[in-house]
Parts: sequence; C-alpha cells; structure tokens
Amino acid sequence: MLAMLRDLVAHKWHANAALLGAIRQNEGAVSDSEISNLLHHILIANRFWLLTTLGLPFVLDDESRPAGSFGALVRRYARTQADEEAWLETATDSALERVLEGPLIPHGACSVSHAFMQVCLHSHGHRVECAKLLRRHGATPPRTDFIIWLNHRPEADWTAVVGHSD
Repeated sequence: MLAMLRDLVAHKWHANAALLGAIRQNEGAVSDSEISNLLHHILIANRFWLLTTLGLPFVLDDESRPAGSFGALVRRYARTQADEEAWLETATDSALERVLEGPLIPHGACSVSHAFMQVCLHSHGHRVECAKLLRRHGATPPRTDFIIWLNHRPEADWTAVVGHSD
C-alpha cells in the first residue's frame, strides 16, 4: 500500500505542476477567478490532510487567505509537496493505519492511507474542472493520466511554473 500511495502522491504533484504550468502560459486563465478559486481549494485540501497527518493545527482562516500572486500560489504548492514528500519518505505501513480524528473529517475519523487516497482523488477531480476551464481560454491542458505518468515518472517541476515575474 505504501508504494502505491507514494506513486499516487508523486503523480498528484506532477499533475498539479503540469496544470499550473499550462495555466501560467495563458494570461486569461491566470486571471480567471473560477480557476484561481479551484486551485486555492485544491491547495487547502492538500494542506488540511497533510497537517492533520502531521498532527499540526489546521487554521482555516490562515489557510484560506489567497496568495498574493500566481507565483506565490505555486510556491505554496511546492512547499506543501516538499512537506508531504518528507513525511512519506519515512512513513511505514503502520503509520498509514493510524486513525486521524477531527471535526473537519467526514464522519469524524479515517486512516492516514484513506486521507492520502482522498486528497489524491479530490485533487484529480478538481484538476479535471480546471482543465475544462482552461479550454475555455483556448489552451490545451497537459496530459496527466496516471498510467502515462508511470512510464517515465516525471517529477513536479515548480521552477518552470513560478516564472520570473513573481
């Protein structure tokens, strides 16, 4: 299970970076409030599950503050990925079985492995929405299929996404 979750999480971050890179190349998409709101929502969900897994407080008011720029948003994604990967590098199968509890968790509790699965699927669903919105701006979303990613396993490339203007 741990190996599969590591693959799913690595793919999630690659797909997030690829989508953000495609959005970065289209000024209309960068300034689209619907896309911005979805991107921020994806990030908040990732941060909620990560912080909950780490046993750290999730302060909704702090996490809900929008980034000051597209580059700042991308940097928050990259930092969250780094923190998540650091935890996963040392995670064990027993760590995945640990039960997380809290009022923001549907039904009050779930295992760490279920939390990671949830955030991967949640991110995927909202990336699909963003891809559809990106098409409205005349852009072609990147191919981010998991099965295609498996062949070469490219890493998330945040430096290409941030750009020089932020």
